[in-house]
Amino acid sequence: MNKYSEMSKTELLCEYEQVKAKYEELCNKGLSLDMSRGKPGADQLDLTLDMFNLVNEESGYKTRDGIDCRNYGGVDGIPEIKELFAEIFGVDTSKVIASGNASLSLMFDVISQAVTHGLGFEPWSKQGKLKFLCPVPGYDRHFSITEYFGIEMINVPMTENGPDMDIVEELIKDSSVKGMWCVPKYSNPDGIVYSDETVKRLAAMKPAAGDFRIMWDNAYAIHPVFGDRAEILNILKECEKAGDPDKVIMFTSTSKITFPGAGVAALAASDNNIAAIKRRMSVQTIGPDKLNQLRHARLLPDMAAVTEHMKRHSAILAPKFDTVLRGLETQLGGLGIARWSKPQGGYFISMFVENGCAKRIVEMCREAGLVLTGAGATYPYGKDPDDSNIRIAPSFPTCAELEMATELLCAVTRLVCLEKLING
Repeated sequence: MNKYSEMSKTELLCEYEQVKAKYEELCNKGLSLDMSRGKPGADQLDLTLDMFNLVNEESGYKTRDGIDCRNYGGVDGIPEIKELFAEIFGVDTSKVIASGNASLSLMFDVISQAVTHGLGFEPWSKQGKLKFLCPVPGYDRHFSITEYFGIEMINVPMTENGPDMDIVEELIKDSSVKGMWCVPKYSNPDGIVYSDETVKRLAAMKPAAGDFRIMWDNAYAIHPVFGDRAEILNILKECEKAGDPDKVIMFTSTSKITFPGAGVAALAASDNNIAAIKRRMSVQTIGPDKLNQLRHARLLPDMAAVTEHMKRHSAILAPKFDTVLRGLETQLGGLGIARWSKPQGGYFISMFVENGCAKRIVEMCREAGLVLTGAGATYPYGKDPDDSNIRIAPSFPTCAELEMATELLCAVTRLVCLEKLING
C-alpha cells in the first residue's frame, strides 16, 4: 500500500471507511486488554516460585557469616546479596547498599536527602531554584519524583546513542541544574543502549554545580529479550577516571528478575556518597528484609545463575515482542504515519505517530477495551510537546491477547491519522 501522504482525497476517504469498519468490528468484541505498564506476566513470576522453599528451618536463617536474618541490623544488606549486586554493577562490594524491594524508593530517598540535608554538600533546598535534566521520552516515575520536590524539569532529546550530549553539556553551565536522570541500557521506553562515547562524555563533563548528581537507573542491566546481553561502560569507573566519582549514583533491582513486589533493590556509589547515604539510613531504618535478601542470594548465588535465570525470562518475552513488532510492521509498515523502536532488551516498545495524534489514539483504544500508558506520560509534567509518543508494554498479556491488542492499536492509529489527513 502507498504512503497515506501520497494518496488522493478519494483514496483516503475509501481507506477511512474500510478502517472505520474494522475499528467498529473490534469495538464490538468487548475486549479487555492491558498494555499500560511493564509488568511481568504470570508465566515469568512462576520462574521464581522455588525461592519460597530456600529459607526455612531445615536450610537455616543465617548467612554464611552467621548473621541471623530474622533479627535487626545490617542497614546496608547482607554480604551475599551485596556481592551479587557488586557483580551486576561492576564495583567493589563496599560501594553497594542493598535495601528493600523498590529501587524507586532508593531514588526518592536520595533526592529527598539531597534536597533536605545534602549528600556532603549544602542542601539543595537552601540554594534557590533547582533544575533537573530529563532525557525524553523517559520514565514517568522519575519525573513524578522530581516534580514532587518542586524541581524544574528540562527536556533533553534522546538520540540513538543516549541523551543528546551537546545539549546536556550546554545546559550544565547553569549552576541551578543539579542533576539528570539516565536509564542507560534498554532505556524506558525507546530501548536505547548508551554508547561508550555518551558514557565517557557524561563522566567527563564539568557541571557548574559542584553538587550535580547523575541518577543512573540501570533497571534493565541484565534484561535482554533478543540475543546476548548488551554491555555498556561502567559510569562510576569512568567518573573515577575523570576525577569526580561523587557525580553518579547507580541503581538497580531484581524487580523484573524475581518478584516485582517482593524483590531486592540496590544502589552503588562513591565512598563519600555511600557514607552520606548510610548516615541517613541509620536513622531511617533498623535494616531491610534480610530474609528476603537471603532467599534471593540462595536462588541466585552468582552471575552464572542470574544469566541462566534471565534466559528463561527472555524465552517468554521474545515471542511477545515478536508478536507486537510483527503486527506493527504488517499493519502500519510503509504507510508513513508511524515509526517504532525495535529494542533488543528491556520491557517496552516506543511508537511515534503523527504529531497531535497520540492522545486521541490512546483514548480511542481505551474506549475499545485496550488500556495503554497515558499519552504524554513519557515526558515531564505529562506533556509531550508533539503529542506523538506512545509507550507499548508487551510483557503482561498473552501472545493471543497481544495479537488482538496490536490489531486494535494499528486500526486506531490508521483511523486517527486518516482523519487528520482528510481534514487537512
